[in-house]
Amino acid sequence: MDTTKMFQQIYRQHYDSPALRNHQQTTILSPFIRRPWMANDGAAAAAGGSKGLKGIVAGGITGGLEICITFPTEYVKTQLQLDEKGANKRYNGIWDCVRKTVHERGFFGLYRGLSVLLYGSIPKSAVRFGGFEQIKYYLVDEKGNLSGSGKLIAGLGAGVLEAIFAVTPMETVKVKFINDQRSPNPKFRGFFHGVGCIVKAEGISGVYKGVTATILKQGSNQAIRFYVMESLREWYKGDDPNKHTPKLAVGLMGAIAGAASVFGNTPIDVVKTRMQGLEAAKYKNTWDCTKQIWKNEGPLAFYKGTVPRLSRVCLDVAITFMIYDSFMDLFNKFWK
Repeated sequence: MDTTKMFQQIYRQHYDSPALRNHQQTTILSPFIRRPWMANDGAAAAAGGSKGLKGIVAGGITGGLEICITFPTEYVKTQLQLDEKGANKRYNGIWDCVRKTVHERGFFGLYRGLSVLLYGSIPKSAVRFGGFEQIKYYLVDEKGNLSGSGKLIAGLGAGVLEAIFAVTPMETVKVKFINDQRSPNPKFRGFFHGVGCIVKAEGISGVYKGVTATILKQGSNQAIRFYVMESLREWYKGDDPNKHTPKLAVGLMGAIAGAASVFGNTPIDVVKTRMQGLEAAKYKNTWDCTKQIWKNEGPLAFYKGTVPRLSRVCLDVAITFMIYDSFMDLFNKFWK
């Protein structure tokens, strides 16, 4: 037999059968083997980068607007978490804290430290949403859906990124500013003066106190929030992935996601706040701080500030997702 004809026959028998062609097609289309970002053309890669960049811009704008609305509740929460039992205790609850602050420093005393959070909230939110969109892009299947584990991983990754690049230094300076106000003669005259004092006294590590607790807090925070939020979106849309979600519904979903994260990680938030206060030097590390709180104040101390934090976070997350979705809708319409 002619050699060429022999190889053609072998190819038809073993490599060109309908069954094999169907198998190859199934393999290529399988969401478990091929992801959207694996496409050969440059359009898919550009789409992934575009989603991440849109998330960064929309997230940054969202962070600035959101913190201006919700800061007073953050201030009260931090004051209550810094309040210890005994002779040093200053406040008897939320309204007592509000009343004393307004009486001593006026209404804008509730906005003490806003500049610190404003400087930090824009990059924090930008990193969070940009990171989530980018990680999500690498985890979705061919239909653009995230699995349950994918939601947790994307949220966790976003939280860890924001903890390292934005939240830890921002939160440390914010807590020290608020803590400074508790002294009879506050020494910080403004954001840059305060940061300068902290760095001069403690070095650059002074604005990175509590980094472990912050990573734990932000990672668990965003894992819970994005998991709940994405799950509620899927439930609302049902079998129609293109179904429009009204902004009020987005806000309600955000409030539920925020509440879930509060009950899930307030103990971590309390430890983080103590590790970032002006008296953090009395704790050897995060674990030592946890043990001292448990020994000296009891287990309920880990839920200090839960009520003001619950109201702040529910409002915060609801507003955040509503604003973010609005900007993403706008960007998707004009930013192709």
